[in-house]
Order: sequence, then structure tokens, then C-alpha cells
Amino acid sequence: MIRAFTHNDMDQVITIWLEASIQSHPFIDREFLESKTDEMREVYIPSSDTYVYEGEGEVHGFVSLHQGSVAAIFVAPDMQRKGIGKKLMDKAKELHNNLTLTVYKNNPSSIEFYKSCGFTIVQEQTNPHTGHPELLMQFSS
Repeated sequence: MIRAFTHNDMDQVITIWLEASIQSHPFIDREFLESKTDEMREVYIPSSDTYVYEGEGEVHGFVSLHQGSVAAIFVAPDMQRKGIGKKLMDKAKELHNNLTLTVYKNNPSSIEFYKSCGFTIVQEQTNPHTGHPELLMQFSS
């Protein structure tokens, strides 16, 4: 079930974000990711429209939307490849006809996932926080 995020979901969302980020971004120092948990908790999640995928009383994934952008979409590593990410992306597309997102160029599985959801690559750029190359992708219905 997909539902709106509540403050009670925060710990589960932060855990999913950190675990999935570490798994999908091995080229980024773990310490850097860990250093961003407070910002996620205090700035990014509160300033976004976030929806969670819940099953059996546990949050298994989430999508955060901010000003027409998919700011974050993450699924718990042990729940990936079960259609949760697709359902979360469908929710985002239900709410917005046009969406953008950025994805690290060194994350081919996520790039393919976004392409399968109808996103196309618009440009390549450098992430200002990590210095790693990323792709700007766009979806239009």
C-alpha cells in the first residue's frame, strides 16, 4: 500500500535511504553518505512530498517529490526487484505529468529502471556535492 509519509515513518525512511544508498553507490564514501543522514531527516524529507510503500506494518520504500522532481526514490535492499519501485514511480507520475530526476552515471541498474519508467536522458552533469558524473533525466506524459 502506498500512503503519505508521516513523521512516525522517519526512522524507517532514513534507514532505507542509507542502506540502499550504500548498496547502489559503492563509488561514494560510506562516511559521506552517513554524514548526510541529519540533512535527510531535518531538511530534505520535511521539505518534500513523500510517499511510502508499506507492507505488513513496515515501510519498504519511499519516493520524495520536490518541485516537479523526484528528489529521492529508494527501496530497502531486501525488498528490491519486487515491483515496489515501479509502484512508487507510478504514484509520482500520477501526481505530476512532468518529472525530472538525477542519477549517478555509475549506477546503470537505476538508469535502466528509470528508462523502463519512461524517463529519457536530457544531459550529463557533475553532482556538486560529490563531484561524480550524473545524468539529468525527464519524464513527460
